[in-house]
Amino acid sequence: MVETKDAVAELTESQQWMELERQYVMPTYARYPLALRRGKGCYLYGLDNRKYLDLLSGIGVNALGHAHPRITKVIQKQAALLIHTSNLYYHEYTGKLAQRLCQISGLDRVFFTNSGAESMEAAIKIMRAHGGPDRPEIIALENSFHGRTMGAISITGQPKYRKDFEPLLAGPRWIPANDIAALEAAFNERTSGIVIEGIQGEGGVHAMQPEFLRTARRLADQYNSLLVFDAIQCGVGRTGQYWSHSLIAPEVKPDVMVTAKPLSCGLPLGVVMTNERAGNVIKPGMHGTTFGGNVLASAVALEFLDILDELLPQINRVGEYFRAGLRDLQAKHKFIKDVRGHGLMIGVELDHPGKDYVMKGMEQGVLFNCTHDTVLRFLPPFIVKEKEVDQGLKVLGRLFRAYKKPKTK
Repeated sequence: MVETKDAVAELTESQQWMELERQYVMPTYARYPLALRRGKGCYLYGLDNRKYLDLLSGIGVNALGHAHPRITKVIQKQAALLIHTSNLYYHEYTGKLAQRLCQISGLDRVFFTNSGAESMEAAIKIMRAHGGPDRPEIIALENSFHGRTMGAISITGQPKYRKDFEPLLAGPRWIPANDIAALEAAFNERTSGIVIEGIQGEGGVHAMQPEFLRTARRLADQYNSLLVFDAIQCGVGRTGQYWSHSLIAPEVKPDVMVTAKPLSCGLPLGVVMTNERAGNVIKPGMHGTTFGGNVLASAVALEFLDILDELLPQINRVGEYFRAGLRDLQAKHKFIKDVRGHGLMIGVELDHPGKDYVMKGMEQGVLFNCTHDTVLRFLPPFIVKEKEVDQGLKVLGRLFRAYKKPKTK
């Protein structure tokens, strides 16, 4: 095929972007060979204007898709007024957003950050301050993921993320998820807190069991420790409810909960929410942030939460529709071991590595990723509907039919 001048120009521009990154950006990411210029709704568009169905939404960040009209309007209006002020002063949205988050979480205090990892750092400091020097131990779960800062990675239960940076924060006691006997054995008089993801995202979309959360709450009370829920990926509507633990064991309330990803629709914003007991251990001067909860991000988050209230029924309906379609594919392909998840947080576990499916899906115009080596992960925008799901399922069906099991020697 003879390429047009326009096509060559577009290709050259894409190559220029990639080359600049290769030359000047630290090589921390194994990027896919795809350069994107714009997005609209559930779709992204490359430099050649090729359309991609986005079933990953920035790893759960672009919860309202791309260029949502209400979010765009808020950004334009607020950017023309005030984007940022320091935390030395008040602005219109901090108190309003904190109040809203307390209302939907049942907690009492909020600290704003820039990201999930920074939120987890704050939670670690809260646990340590609560426990004092004689109670430094934190209980963490195997297979978990809490971020890439030194504190967050110290309690991340996947050795591949920790090994290059050891020695790390001392004190984590590792236990398997949902192992109640191990949980009971781990708590002691030196325990300052325990950190749990309601659904382990990077760990392969694995949910906690109700009795595990109930036991963690009971033991935290018994030992005057803090129960911390990591809702960075599995919170703020992703599972069809505000928080994943509300699905699993709604009577269990954490002392501290952290979240981030979808809250400001692509602008950096993270949150630490606490009850009074946990929140009061941090005094003026003990912690802070420069950008956390700035004016623009907070204004967008308030609008997002208004929209989310309207979308929760759709998240549940479309999520179940997606999982049902995936289960139909599972019935046809024995190499699909499991389909799991809640709402629009979905994992498909294979009996072989899934990276090739990601690349081939991208070639066919559908974006998703693979976590934990064998789990295809789908985190669609909350605005996704059945027609987009059908498009994704059609491509996945083609990819699965094309799979050929390697011949054994």
